[in-house]
Amino acid sequence: MTTSPESADVGRRVRNMRDKQSRIFEAAASLFAERGFEGVTTQEISDRADIAAGTLFRYASSKGELLLMVYNEDFRSALELGVRQSQSQPNPAEAVLGMVRPTVEVADRHVENAMAYQRELLFGAPTEQYRSEGLALVERLEAMIAQRLAAAAAERGLDSKSLDKQALLAGRSVFAVLHLIMARPSTGAHPGRDAIGDLRDQITQIVAGFFAALGDPDDVTGRTSPRGERRKL
Repeated sequence: MTTSPESADVGRRVRNMRDKQSRIFEAAASLFAERGFEGVTTQEISDRADIAAGTLFRYASSKGELLLMVYNEDFRSALELGVRQSQSQPNPAEAVLGMVRPTVEVADRHVENAMAYQRELLFGAPTEQYRSEGLALVERLEAMIAQRLAAAAAERGLDSKSLDKQALLAGRSVFAVLHLIMARPSTGAHPGRDAIGDLRDQITQIVAGFFAALGDPDDVTGRTSPRGERRKL
């Protein structure tokens, strides 16, 4: 089959765009890793990517968007790792911790960039593409947690019209705690505290609240009661 000149032109344009986007991503990722978000300019990123500054802004509207572009991929990889780690945990609270722990570990590698990423994610322009993608990842994490807790409730014979709502509320609460844990280095709050230990304790408390809301206060970690009783609400 012969390719038309028009199709060939479109294919070249698409490849050219992908090549430029890849170069921008690699340049931004390496510079942010080397010098941190505040120590890098968009001109330096465009220079390393070997493209014009005006071209750069066709792919990301600001330095904050460039950071979102880069760290969304780290966040996505952390979520995928978290899913795998949580699968071996029968305890719901430990499973949830397994889901979020890789995200904390990514943030610990470069605290300044992690703080800037959270700031851009929460307070950036609502129309920006990479912010929307980052917020979608947050929703994915919350949904993952909710599904795991709902499954744990089903395993215990718990049922309720409010099950999905309570599970999603728990997922959102966990992300809120995760955000505050990662923000500690910039705020100076709770110096010397073990971040993962505190995260585990707070997740355990959230899981306790989830099961209590379904009428099962027996065990804060979600294990079956010693009597083996199961409840249908």
